[in-house]
Amino acid sequence: MSIAKTVSCLDGYDPDSLRVDKAREAIRSCLSRVNEVESVPVRQALGRVLAQDIVPDINVPAHDNSAMDGYAVRFADLDKPLKEVGTALAGKPFAGQVGAGECVRIMTGAVMPPGADTVVIQELVKKAGDRILVPPGQKKAQNVRYAGEDLSKGKAVLHPGQHLRPAELGLIASLGIAEVKVKRRLRVAFFATGDELASIGAALKEGEVYDSNRYTLHGMLARLGVELIDMGVVRDDPAALEKAFRHAAETADVVITTGGVSVGEADFVKQLMARLGEVLFWKIAMRPGRPMAFGRIGGAFLFGLPGNPVAVMVTFYQFVRPALLYMQGREDAELPLLQVPSAENLRKVPGRTEYQRGIVFHEGNAWKVRTTGQQGSGVLRSMSEANCFIVLEHERGSVKAGEPVSVQLFEGLA
Repeated sequence: MSIAKTVSCLDGYDPDSLRVDKAREAIRSCLSRVNEVESVPVRQALGRVLAQDIVPDINVPAHDNSAMDGYAVRFADLDKPLKEVGTALAGKPFAGQVGAGECVRIMTGAVMPPGADTVVIQELVKKAGDRILVPPGQKKAQNVRYAGEDLSKGKAVLHPGQHLRPAELGLIASLGIAEVKVKRRLRVAFFATGDELASIGAALKEGEVYDSNRYTLHGMLARLGVELIDMGVVRDDPAALEKAFRHAAETADVVITTGGVSVGEADFVKQLMARLGEVLFWKIAMRPGRPMAFGRIGGAFLFGLPGNPVAVMVTFYQFVRPALLYMQGREDAELPLLQVPSAENLRKVPGRTEYQRGIVFHEGNAWKVRTTGQQGSGVLRSMSEANCFIVLEHERGSVKAGEPVSVQLFEGLA
């Protein structure tokens, strides 16, 4: 789809004060998903996106079995002493059948012996020789796990688009499946722009700062399971920048840059982006992270992020992360919003969305949230100290202590 067509999403809105939700809508309308599929061993599928239905050809568990250590009994016989006639172990079933007045010692996971329908945990029974006394109050079928209770043969349990976490790997392995089909990894190239950027380990010259944005980008991207192409720092030179943009667009699905999109920054960066492809330059009604570019260069989508460290992270999590997950085929691309009472007054001007860095903490019997303090877009420490974003919506004004606010927790962002 042509990037120019996204302008239709912006009708009635000022691109110099674009709402966050409209920017997300415009981005999503342009994106295309990865179609290529590959088969990988189950262990290598962690973090990947499933590209097939997982349909069991066996039941899990395969047999009715005991959920506890105890005695397998016939519920109808529990009003009298029972005779212990054998033992059932996990992997070693009892060979006989439980008849009237009989019971079998059984371990967790062992196959329920024929004739038994209930398990009484061992702590409850009294034993006298080979006789077992069961106290009243038992329920029929208690402590029994039935065949197919977890996974039923022929019924799909995982579907395309699911993010494969440790639980999904275990589920797939429980079906005896050795390989799965997943979407290929998204290729993401990224670089920072600016003559003022110095490499870590080098001595700073006057006016220079260390290049930190590439390292936060690397960390955020690595958690998403994409294929990383780190192109380093590109100086404010038109020829060097054009070479970098062309190479990135030829090798990656997505290109991410930091710097060069703000008012007052090198105009040729914007001009070059626009000349090489279709690029929209936005001033989004948000804080931090107002300036951002989005578009396409060749076959790659482009995200031009601001240069300030916190603004880079905020715009990444609010726009780039959901876009990358969507392109990978994930169906859970958006971050959930939770409601937590604010522990303090928060200043806010209506007409923009603010992402204040916060700390969710437990006090008394309730969870609360407070800011990390100074909220400047260059204060990267505020991100390090925070465990969430406090999201103050576009229309919202200042918040009084005790009022609920929306938060996005950092943990589990991948």
